[in-house]
Amino acid sequence: MDNLIYLYGLVPTKEATEKSFPDAKGFDGKGDLYKIPIGNITAIVCSLDTVNYSEESIKDRINNDMEWLQEKAFHHHETVMKLSKIFTIIPLKFCTLYTGQESLETAVQSNESKMAETFALITGNEEWNLKIYCDDQLLKKQVSENNPAIEAKREEISQLPKGKQFFEKKKLDKIIDSELEEEKNRISEKIHLHLKKFTLKGNVKRTWSNDVTGRKDHMTWNSVYLISESEVEKFLEHIQQYEKDMRETGWQFEASGPWPAYHFSSFS
Repeated sequence: MDNLIYLYGLVPTKEATEKSFPDAKGFDGKGDLYKIPIGNITAIVCSLDTVNYSEESIKDRINNDMEWLQEKAFHHHETVMKLSKIFTIIPLKFCTLYTGQESLETAVQSNESKMAETFALITGNEEWNLKIYCDDQLLKKQVSENNPAIEAKREEISQLPKGKQFFEKKKLDKIIDSELEEEKNRISEKIHLHLKKFTLKGNVKRTWSNDVTGRKDHMTWNSVYLISESEVEKFLEHIQQYEKDMRETGWQFEASGPWPAYHFSSFS
């Protein structure tokens, strides 16, 4: 039986021919990365034996061996990052496998026009991520003190009998929490829409919990952008200005990149 083919990414054949190919070990740490030209597109791959890397064995390792998973996911990420610094690359997801060269070629050829459009989109552009964090307690205090509706409700409660005040204050706390979330979303979305003016595309992603981030402040926004290389500096300058202007009110900004264009190139 043929070896399995592990696919890291797809690059224009012209670039694969003209640019030097890096020395790098494959997924098993033994074999080397190599190229498979498929017309105008070249696949960057490595070979894996079917005994140790069958679909069943990989699923089992992913589900039951966290150390193996972390090691291999890191290998995939670092390899794609290295390739992205040399080539315009459509990066593939972790553990994209084909049963042989013929099945890989068929998949690439059947998606050739879509991938040509993707290369046209990402060439000369960079993917950047922005995460926005907020000190909820600090912002909650500002919302509580500067919202006319909340102030009016607080005044109304102060006129009630003591027994009723307790329950009405509980309701007020829920109103403040709701206003806090709306304020966080309003501010974050306003920033996102402003930054999109300097990008080709901008998508909103799901925010991460504190357990994932390991931070005390909360992630209020998570977005990813495709930016022309000529606009990156301007984009980052605006983020730095937001950080400077909003730090004292509990906001923090974390921009990272450039990354391989995972979010703006799709090939499964």
